[in-house]
Amino acid sequence: MAVWDPFITERDRAVYATSGYGATRGFGSRPAVLVIDVNYDFVGHEPAPILESAALWRNSCGEEGWEGVAAIKTLLDAARAHSLPIFYTTGEEPRPDGLGRGLWRTSRAGEKPHVPGFVGTDIVREIAPQERDVLFRKSKPSAFFGTGLLALLMELEVDTLLVVGTTTSGCVRASVLDAFNHNINVAVVEEGCFDRGQASHAINLFDMNAKYADVVSLDTTLDYVATLPDEVFAGQIAPAESPAAESPVAELAGALT
Repeated sequence: MAVWDPFITERDRAVYATSGYGATRGFGSRPAVLVIDVNYDFVGHEPAPILESAALWRNSCGEEGWEGVAAIKTLLDAARAHSLPIFYTTGEEPRPDGLGRGLWRTSRAGEKPHVPGFVGTDIVREIAPQERDVLFRKSKPSAFFGTGLLALLMELEVDTLLVVGTTTSGCVRASVLDAFNHNINVAVVEEGCFDRGQASHAINLFDMNAKYADVVSLDTTLDYVATLPDEVFAGQIAPAESPAAESPVAELAGALT
């Protein structure tokens, strides 16, 4: 049963089936992984029920976020075994005067949590970027807006983007739609995405699967990655075990963060 099944009416099932939505595009041969905003702001500093976690970290997705972290770690381990490019995004640390926040200024604001040893915009340690990976800081929902992501995907001739992260209805959806707009094939790994709202998470997966991407299981994705050569991007990006200085992408990371 798909995660969205409890939320979709029989009428809507019939309409989408008749109209032919949800056709599978499949995987390509040159994939990269995109990890969207899996930071402490969105999961809290430790696994906890969402209401408890959100009382401190107001954007937290709670335990479901940490379940997503575990799935993402499994995917990243598999991707690194084949030296796939891995891109991360996280938010910018805001200026004290708020300049640059744009329409985020109208969002509900609150004090930043003070938890020793944790910074809200830091990627959680369990899946932290390695030296050969690329981290983009962004100020808007899409991973493509105001970043160098598209340029690097084009340079590497990536034909499939494996997307995980949060929130499903916000930054994940915005990034998937922009990838679609740029004719990049996308596979959204279901277990690696999460949101604060269960219905919003499910419906947005349904909608993306119908029109903009394939929503695939972690197991399906791992089976696909296992069929790839050990070094899909030989000569373009250093193998995971090589020194970071040998990686052209790693050299760019400092300028792009």
